Amino acid sequence: MPIFKNPDKSKTVYVREEGSIDRTLHLESKDKKSLHEQIMESKLWGNIHEAAKTNPALQTALERAKVIYYLTDH
Repeated sequence: MPIFKNPDKSKTVYVREEGSIDRTLHLESKDKKSLHEQIMESKLWGNIHEAAKTNPALQTALERAKVIYYLTDH
């Protein structure tokens, strides 16, 4: 009989067979990002902000994004 475990409040669910110590990933929440993904996204936003200094269209897009951010519940 399979045993399901969720060590991080259901962000990931692992399954293993009764009596076994080997487990496999059964389900991973879409909102959970690896540390590498978080770092890469942060670096991307840094690059976008840097490029916006010399790109008027990008500056405008970032300003619009800020307005939307401040107007929504965050």
